[in-house]
Amino acid sequence: MATKPPAKAPLPPVQQPSRDEGGSVVLERRTQKVKPPQMYQVVMLNDDYTPMEFVVVVIQEFFSKDLETATQIMLKIHLDGKGVCGVYTKDVAATKVDQVLDAAHKAGHPLQCLSEPVE
Repeated sequence: MATKPPAKAPLPPVQQPSRDEGGSVVLERRTQKVKPPQMYQVVMLNDDYTPMEFVVVVIQEFFSKDLETATQIMLKIHLDGKGVCGVYTKDVAATKVDQVLDAAHKAGHPLQCLSEPVE
């Protein structure tokens, strides 16, 4: 029982592009230069009704500040009429504003907070 191994099919010839026919074009990959995202600062506004202690707690809870830093920010809000609590990307800043406004509303305080682009 001698059998021959199967014959391999011949491979089709490979055509190399010649320079006379135009050849192929290879484009260089260029790295894209992406600008950093626009940053927004979360600003709290002073009012005559929200207790200072509540403002300090809100700054600590939502902006992860220690007691001393939160107290300094609260005093800036109280004395200057507004104070920056943090700088974030647009979506994060909007979320922080919503969290502060929701907490103030639930506690019955008229505390106002907004975000504005950093120049």
